[in-house]
Amino acid sequence: MGIFTKRNALVGWATLGIGKRVAKRKAKRMAPSMGGKGAKAGAAGGAAAALAGLMFWRKRRKGNDSAAE
Repeated sequence: MGIFTKRNALVGWATLGIGKRVAKRKAKRMAPSMGGKGAKAGAAGGAAAALAGLMFWRKRRKGNDSAAE
């Protein structure tokens, strides 16, 4: 049974390595065609994440204050 595990690990490792190369190649091809949309989307995503974090923090803080009373 040990040989099957080693073979599967080798096949998985090779598949992952090839997949990473293909993904990098695709990303490089797509980057110039985005035309600046990536930066705007990144900024919007960052702002949304910050807002969500603040809302979560505020909600937790309110919950802790009411539990202490």
